[in-house]
Amino acid sequence: MTDIPKNKTEAIRQTVMEIYEQIALSSHKSDQQEPTVIPGTNKKSGCCKAAKSYSDERKESSFAQKIGYTEGELTDLPLGANLGLSCGNPTAIASLKEGETVLDLGCGGGFDVFVAARKVGPRGKCIGVDMTAAMIHKARQNAVSFETRTGLKTEFRLGEIEHLPVADGSIDVIISNCVINLSPEKQQVWSEVARVLKPGGRVCVSDIALLKPLPDNLRGSMSALVGCVAGAVLVEDTLQMVERAGLVMESVEKKSAFINEMETSEDPLSTEIMKDIPVGSNPHDFVTSLGLVARKLAVH
Repeated sequence: MTDIPKNKTEAIRQTVMEIYEQIALSSHKSDQQEPTVIPGTNKKSGCCKAAKSYSDERKESSFAQKIGYTEGELTDLPLGANLGLSCGNPTAIASLKEGETVLDLGCGGGFDVFVAARKVGPRGKCIGVDMTAAMIHKARQNAVSFETRTGLKTEFRLGEIEHLPVADGSIDVIISNCVINLSPEKQQVWSEVARVLKPGGRVCVSDIALLKPLPDNLRGSMSALVGCVAGAVLVEDTLQMVERAGLVMESVEKKSAFINEMETSEDPLSTEIMKDIPVGSNPHDFVTSLGLVARKLAVH
């Protein structure tokens, strides 16, 4: 896998940050207001699927159930916590236990943090990290509502997943949902995962990965980057990065629910990505939603 030049790395990071800031700021808007526009295009966005009416909690809940969340997990969450930015349910493969400390990479409005908090209970601790100040502000607002409803405390920290604001060896479980594909420094992310996990701790990720290289026009597409496709790497490259970080793979599963949604969606972002798929092909030929669990070896 070729390293991304430093100047391009910063450009990608800035683009992603701008998109997520706009999503966070627009997520309270009504159906009549315009959603986020991708910089450099005329497409309306949201990573993993196009931004739409964020006030429509029923649509977000329906999408979440299609990709692996249960009705119970989605019940009574803070309004606007679920922004429809998922490609799977990492908490479902994490086997979370009461009392564990959980870290969510790229937490957005706090959706998976709140789902995890109910599983680890009052003796556990759930922390979300996001590089976008507007998202952290939104998550902290949601946390107040969540604590009022459940009595459970959560914590949100501003920071990059490539440079986590978390102490060495302090986390039992790391989760992440359709975020690592957006990082231009993925190996650094996996190295940080290994650093902050406790010995014996595990990382459970839902993310987009490639089954084969993308066509050049799709790889260079801003819409495909924001749509969590252009930034993805091959499945085998992902597994190599995990192992290079010193983690041991426990399970890998390719899932189709998110890709099915992309193929059948009528939102502008998915439609734009579909236009760049070669004639006679479909997204299933190129991309998959990966459910991955890996562990940091215990010290004996």
